Amino acid sequence: MRLNWGRLLSTAAITSVVIAATTSSKTLSDICSKSVVQAALPSDIIQGITIDSSSVTTNIVTNSSVTSNFFPDSIINFCNVTFAYSHDGITNDRVLLEIWLPATAQFQNRWVSTGGGGYAINSGDSSIPVGIIYGGASGMTDGGFGSFSNSADTAMLLANGTLNYETLYMFGYKAHWELSKIGKALTKNVFGLSGSDKLYSYYQGCSEGGREGWSQVQRYAGEWDGIAVGAPAFRWSFQQTQHLFSNIVEKTLDYYPPPCELEKIVNETIAACDPLDGKTDGVVSRSDLCALHFDIESVIGKSYYCAASSGGPGPFKKSKRQFGGGGSTPTQNGTVSRKGVEVAKTIINGLHDSEGRRVYFSYQPGADFDDAQTQYNSNTNTWELDIDQLGGEHIALLVYKNGTTLDSLDGVTYDTLTEWMVSGMLEYDSTLQTTWPDLTPFQKAGGKVIHFHGEADPSIPTASSIRYWESVRQIMYPNMTYLDGANALKEWYRVYTVPGAAHCAPNPLMPNGPWPQTSLGNLIDWVEKGVTPVTLNATIQQGEHIGDNQQLCAYPLRPLWKSNGTMSCVYDEASIATWNYDLNAVPAPVY
Repeated sequence: MRLNWGRLLSTAAITSVVIAATTSSKTLSDICSKSVVQAALPSDIIQGITIDSSSVTTNIVTNSSVTSNFFPDSIINFCNVTFAYSHDGITNDRVLLEIWLPATAQFQNRWVSTGGGGYAINSGDSSIPVGIIYGGASGMTDGGFGSFSNSADTAMLLANGTLNYETLYMFGYKAHWELSKIGKALTKNVFGLSGSDKLYSYYQGCSEGGREGWSQVQRYAGEWDGIAVGAPAFRWSFQQTQHLFSNIVEKTLDYYPPPCELEKIVNETIAACDPLDGKTDGVVSRSDLCALHFDIESVIGKSYYCAASSGGPGPFKKSKRQFGGGGSTPTQNGTVSRKGVEVAKTIINGLHDSEGRRVYFSYQPGADFDDAQTQYNSNTNTWELDIDQLGGEHIALLVYKNGTTLDSLDGVTYDTLTEWMVSGMLEYDSTLQTTWPDLTPFQKAGGKVIHFHGEADPSIPTASSIRYWESVRQIMYPNMTYLDGANALKEWYRVYTVPGAAHCAPNPLMPNGPWPQTSLGNLIDWVEKGVTPVTLNATIQQGEHIGDNQQLCAYPLRPLWKSNGTMSCVYDEASIATWNYDLNAVPAPVY
């Protein structure tokens, strides 16, 4: 039997109580009707917005079984409400909202907004259940992109060379602000909250959804009591262009490694760095120590083997790649080459320009080389470049403004990547970069942040989250010592690296690694009960130790196991130094 320690340790919501804020205990049938919702629609909540009351739909859903990396497995009942609104004066403008409401017996005065991933502004039904599970109403938006299944990229271009700026602003920050303003007002009206009744407001999201959460805290501090975000895709121009860096390394070095060779390098890195944290469990909990002590050249000459594949993504997963790949591949066997290690080593070292100056950082040792995956050409029996279209789409759509796929990297150099990053930083600073470091209004309003990032994330560098946390510390506490500033920041904003975890998910290559499935519950306890997550609760989600509980250290403290099997959170200056980079090729501060 799987023990869900997150349920046991998070005392916040996942309980059914009748609260004083409701005047009577109404069933879903009592609140889930078109007329009730129409009467509860807010008026004049946002200047220039008109809600279409005729668009309201309601549907009672019972005994719905839901599962996710971001909330405990649950069976939920709720009222599914949808309706549309428009912005006055904008032609053909229509934004859809979907809001789930609990029965009053389960409602605990909470609102939860949920975000998306990639260019999607929502995650469909995979994220929105979290509000119901934690005793709140929960909502998502389609951003005005045509439907809940449409991403922003489908609506971003008016014509080649011309961006749809309303779509850009909605995707960047506006749509989520409008969702929370309208959703919270509707929730208050449905449940009869008075002006003195507190409605706690939370946000949860990962990847692009994490960036969306930060877009709200940085702009609309008073709207939120707390956010729980994972691996945010902020610093947009750097992050998206970064996906092409591995391809340019391969082109520059003129070597396109077989996927199995890269897989061998990753597995050998994991095996060598696993014990550095004091415990041998197949998980690299200290990629910082790995960076300090592991010589990747020691992998040269190691044998690798992968069986032939008749289709699909091949022996090395390409889950973060939106396009390409999928053909048959031959049996792969051989020994790790010096060229293969040079590719891997250069990728891990991060982007530098032609003068040797650092532009950006890369993934931690032990992370998959997802961006570097090659494709097999059965006509020439060779491995070839496979353009990573997570980065390719950014260049085609937001740099060239002429499409959503990039067909060629001919002529692209490290300096080209630098130019794309810096020019994009300038062009999208107010919309997509989302790294404003002065969070004083949010902190003064009493807001709290739980921010986590998989230590083996192969899509968004883990150091990206550390850099933002450090930027906030430096801007908000400039006159304090490092430790005093870090401790002051941790009073309301904590960042955790997740040992062995991949991008917004546990990592099958390190199955004994924990995952913070109940981070929103921990956030609620922090906001509403003052229970500070000194360490963040996490549970092993797979493998032989499924259900086991672990705790995550709040940065800058790092995990270290003693010989008796206990874990301590330690301060290690040499370790901290590996997470911080001087981006001296960029002519402006990079927060």
